[in-house]
Order: sequence, then structure tokens, then C-alpha cells
Amino acid sequence: MSEAAAAKGDQTPRVTELNVSGHLMTLDTGLFCIIQTPAKGADQGSGLPGVRLSVPPGPASRPESIQISGFRDDGWLSGFGDAALVRVTNGPAQVLVTIYQAPSGRDTAPSLQVLKLLDHVPPAGGQVAAPVPMPAPASQHVPGAGSEVGASQQTPTVMDMIAHVQGRGDVGALLGEWLGERGSKRWIEGFAVAPSHDVPAHDVEYQAVLGRGWLSPWAEGGQFCGSRGMALPVLGLRLRLRGPSAQTHECVYSASFTDGTEVGPVRAGEACEAESLAPMESFRIEIHPRQAAAPAPAAAKPAAGPAVSAKPAAKAATKPAAKPTPAKPTPAKPTPAKPTPARRK
Repeated sequence: MSEAAAAKGDQTPRVTELNVSGHLMTLDTGLFCIIQTPAKGADQGSGLPGVRLSVPPGPASRPESIQISGFRDDGWLSGFGDAALVRVTNGPAQVLVTIYQAPSGRDTAPSLQVLKLLDHVPPAGGQVAAPVPMPAPASQHVPGAGSEVGASQQTPTVMDMIAHVQGRGDVGALLGEWLGERGSKRWIEGFAVAPSHDVPAHDVEYQAVLGRGWLSPWAEGGQFCGSRGMALPVLGLRLRLRGPSAQTHECVYSASFTDGTEVGPVRAGEACEAESLAPMESFRIEIHPRQAAAPAPAAAKPAAGPAVSAKPAAKAATKPAAKPTPAKPTPAKPTPAKPTPARRK
């Protein structure tokens, strides 16, 4: 075989046949949750077996009445456990469910569960658009600071957090502030976190609590986690830092819930949820630098300096001098007289 033929042969596309099956699922009016439980023998590299939810191409299935909201924008459900919300207005309508399996994975068919959450849903026209930067309050004039040039022009402030709140739509807040309204009983349906300072957004990741022991996939900073306008509440959140920021900063977060419960602050990586699994109505995230360990005190040297040695000296100087004690008179001992020899005349 010539080199040209060999090169041409290398360019021949390689096609792998998959086991594919498609199903039309008919749903009545309402809000549904389609859950894919973790598949046995799922392949981390290929992601198979996988399930994809989509709107059928033909008008007979009434695709205009279907809205699918998953944790991925492409409609895929992960073989390692995933879920999606399907909203049907003016049903019945159909959803196209396509299952993909590896050629050798006939025994790894994914298991799907369909749960009906609500019987009635509001019309799709009532949904709120994507979040936009929120205007900052107009600056106030300070006496003696000169003329207030451009005070009436409101400049947009980039929010660190966005949440979709039941009945209100998208609201924003900065780190350290409460996002949502405490005590309002209006639950949060989804949220996104993208710090504008302290740490880069890609060093933050978070999950939504969907049930007891059931968490959404990890979302990277800036990605929306949850749903919008589908009346499905988030039951809590879990957040952590990664990369260099995990070494230099730490985070804590708190939340309030519709049953009046307040939880937190909890440390990074822990789920912030109510024991009753009540919907979350507000939360607060705080990120700050790690505190450096305080240095150990140095051992005192023998020569501690003049200030230390002067103390006892000062005390000695101020101590009154001892009064002289008069000596007791000691009786003189009699000295025996020495005998004087007699002179001879």
C-alpha cells in the first residue's frame, strides 16, 4: 500500500455502533420530575449509559406545551444519577426519551422514575427573563464635597449572587448579604454564585439540595443551579472552594427556611438544610481570607533587659532601712591578777 493510500486510510472515520432506543412519553398537564438512578457499570469516560430528554420534532406531540429544565443545557441525564424537570401546559403532550448504551452494555439499561409534583402550573408567559445587573442606589451629596456630577446616573452593580424566588423572579445580592427574604415563605427555585472579588468565580462550586441525601451535580461559579418558574423549591445548598482559593480563603454559609428554621453558619462542604427539609427562602455566603497562625511566643532569655532587673532594685530602694538593734551590754569578765614576785631586800 502506498503512503498516500495509507494516509487516506488513516483519515477514514471510525464509527462505533451504539445500542439506541427511543420512546415517546405522554404526560398530562402538570410539573414532573424525571429521575435517572445511577446505572450499574456506568463508564466514566463515555458517560454511557445515558438518557437524553428532548422535544419531539413533529407538531402532533404538541412540543409548544413542553418545557424541559435539567442541570445540563443539552438535555442529557448522567448515568451516575441525575434528574430533570418537565413542565406541561395544556396537556397531554409528549417528551422524546432516547436511551444510549455501549455495545457491550446491554445489561446496564438505566432506570427512570417519573414523579408528578404539581397538577397545575402557571402559563409559560409568566416566566422571568435571565438575570441582569441590578442598579446601585444613587449617590448622596456630601456637604463640602463639591458639585454632585452625574449623581442622577445610576451605574449597574455586578451582583455576586442571583436567585430565582417564587413569585418575585430573579433577585441579586453581594457576598455577606442575605439573598432572598427571611420570613417571607417564598422559596428559592434556583441560584448562581459568581464572586466579583476575593476569589475567582471558577474557584467556587456549589450544589442544590433536592431531597434527603439527594443533591444536584456540582455547578461551577456563574452557572445557574436549579430551575426557573417551575415551582420546584430548592431545599438547601452546599458550597466549597477549590484550586488556590481553597488554600488561601475559607467560606461559611447560612440559610433560612419556610418553616421558620434557620441553619448556620456551616463550614464549606457541608449541606445547609433544615431537618424538616422545608424549602429554602434565603441564604448568606461569606468568603474571607484564612487567618495566619499566630507565632509562638519566644522563650525569655536570661538577660531580659534593664526593665526586668530594675524591678527588684526599685523594691529594695523603697523598702525602709532596718532600725539598728542596740547591742546588749555584756558584763566584763574579771581578769585574774598575775602574781607579782616579791623583791628581796
